[in-house]
Formats: sequence, C-alpha cells, structure tokens
Amino acid sequence: MGSGLLATVNRAAGHTAQWAAVALGLSIPISTALDSILLPVVVAGWLASGAWREKWEVARDNRVAIAALALFGLLLLGTLYGERNPGDAALILRKYVDLLWIPVLLWVFRDGAMREKAVYALAISIAFVMLVSFLVKFGVIPEIRAQSGVSLNAVFMKTRQTHGLLMAFGAFLFLHLALKAVSRRMRILWGVLAALAVANGTLVVMGATGYVLIGALALYLGAVWKGWRGIASAAVTMAAVVAVLMTVPGPFRERVSLIRTEIATWRPGVMEHHSSAGTRLELYRVSVALIKDRPVLGHGTGSFTKAFADKSRGLGFEPQRNPHNEYLNMLVQLGLAGLAGLLFLFITHWRLAPGLATPLECHLARGLILAMAIGCLFNSWLMDHTEGLLYVWLTGLLFAGL
Repeated sequence: MGSGLLATVNRAAGHTAQWAAVALGLSIPISTALDSILLPVVVAGWLASGAWREKWEVARDNRVAIAALALFGLLLLGTLYGERNPGDAALILRKYVDLLWIPVLLWVFRDGAMREKAVYALAISIAFVMLVSFLVKFGVIPEIRAQSGVSLNAVFMKTRQTHGLLMAFGAFLFLHLALKAVSRRMRILWGVLAALAVANGTLVVMGATGYVLIGALALYLGAVWKGWRGIASAAVTMAAVVAVLMTVPGPFRERVSLIRTEIATWRPGVMEHHSSAGTRLELYRVSVALIKDRPVLGHGTGSFTKAFADKSRGLGFEPQRNPHNEYLNMLVQLGLAGLAGLLFLFITHWRLAPGLATPLECHLARGLILAMAIGCLFNSWLMDHTEGLLYVWLTGLLFAGL
C-alpha cells in the first residue's frame, strides 16, 4: 500500500473514530445496544489510524490514563490468586475493561471542536431522556416494560439509579451550558432544562442516589460561586427544598420514608430483598468481615460471589456479584492495594481538572468525579455499563484537553 493511500486510510479511520465517539454521547444515556456497536467502531478506527508514537505519548503523559491503566493492571494481577467460581475472573475483568478505553478516547478527542460537539450530544441525549420521563409520568405516552416506567419511577430504558445520575449530572451540565451561552435565548433554554432536570430527579423518580448527587453538585456550585459562603448558601437552600419536598406527596417523600423504615427494621444476618437499604447494609456487613479476613491483597479478582457465599453460608442468601459499594468491592477483591488504586484514579482526576483546556471542561470534570465518587458509596458504578462507560467516555473527552 502506497504511503499516500495509507495516509488517506489513516485519516479516514481517525475521522470515523471521532464521529463514533461523538455519537456515544447520544447513545450512552439511551441504548446499551447502540453503545455496543459504536464503541468497537471507535476502537477499530483508533487502531487503523496510525500515529502510534503520538498515541503512546498521549497515554504516557496523561496521569489520569496511567491511573486507569494501573487500576486495571491490579485487577489483572488479582486473577493470579484467591478462589472464585469458574468464569468469574473473566466476567469481572469484562466489567472493568472500559478503563482501557480512556487512553483511546484521549487521542480520539484531541480536537477541541469534536469535544464540544460531544458535550452537546450528551446534553441533547439527557434532555431527550428527561422529556420521555415526563411524558411517561403524565401519561402522554404509554408505559413500556423496557422503560420500567411506573408512577413513582418514570424512567426511560435505564434503572432509577442510572436515571438519577443522568438527571443530576444533566442539571449540572445544562447550568454550565447556560453560563457559557452567548445569546439570551440559549441561556434561558439551558437554564430551564437545568431546572426541569432537578424537578425530574426529585419529583418523578424514586432515586435516592440521584437526590444525594443533586445536593452534592449544588454544594460544589456554591463553592465555585462564593467559596464557603456559597456552600453555606447552597446548604440552606437545599435544606429548605428538602423540607418542602417532605411535605409534598411524591417520589422524594416516599423514598426517604422508605429508607428510614428499611434502616430501622434491618437485622444483621437477614437480607430482605424487597428492602434496598436493608440489602445494602447486609452486603456491607458481610463485606467488612471479608475484608478483615484478607485486608492487604483481598480475595482476588472475581472472588466476591464465592467469598460472600462462603461467609454467609446457612443464612439462605441469594448469590451476589458485588456489594453495591465500589470501595468495598475493591477492598474485598484486591484489599488495600485495590482501594489505593481506585482512590488514586479519583484523586488524580480531581487534582488535574484545573489544567484542562477550558473552565467548562474543568467544572464538568470535577462534577463528574464528585458524582462518581459519591455514587460509588452506594453502587459499584465502575462495574455498571452506563455509569462506567459514561465516566470513561467523559474522562477521555475532558482530559484530552489537558
């Protein structure tokens, strides 16, 4: 193949990877199936686009990429020891394989114009999810089983936990796009979408994680606005909003009341599967016991299901894949080494954000890692498809401008 033809193929492959990566911004909040088509196109375009020295330098010089690869490397090493059910090590590695795409996306999103298109693609997709959720809530369109739409959980294609993340981060994103907009009309449009996202996340869906994320991101905005005074103002405002929401019949009051009841009635050694909070508390209790058994290196990658079953034998629990807490998940599998790897990734992400190309990218990066770090207290989000891929995609996008 001549050098001119090869260069043409390389450029075409690179452009294909870029546009497929932008399209992921549209698909991640909506379609797992479409993600599964677009992501291989991105990787294939990256592989076929040449410029290997440049790609190596991009990955080598970006500490977020190094931290992500280091965490996946620890998971690989964790397959060399411990006991697990057949196939569980490979299954868990596949859950975390998205970490490998951060260096790929860093190169794919090196063009600032493409990064901007991708951010707007994500914003449009989240706005669409929100619109459908409202339409389901008010009976404009019928409930569809695949949407899991019910009166207190009018979500679209995703779980209520995922929907809560999308609404919380969507409100954060819309507000920043409003501040960035140059025309009054667009500022109003994005501002209205931000308010609607908050309303959807609190009045339409019973997603406790989403409630916490909205509060955390509001505190961050207060800190950016006026430091400690801004945090205090945001906290007072949130307290007033919560007080009002607790007086209004709806998902927020129902969920908070249910969590209180579930925590109050939880008994150690009993897992009631209709109790979300009670299930988590029992998973945490057993996980802490497993960590005490092997605190340094853990039980090995993919060991949680077997270790949990062994530790809780005789209690009649169903098999569990993870403890619904990413920090405990790493501690059980990889011990303190795994927790250190996870924290290194999150802290590196936070510390490097001020060096990004634009203030918008800096704030989105910090909002993303704040949402991810808090969400991982209640879920194993790096293992979950939408949450994990959203984190990896946005991290690659934003830190490409480092």
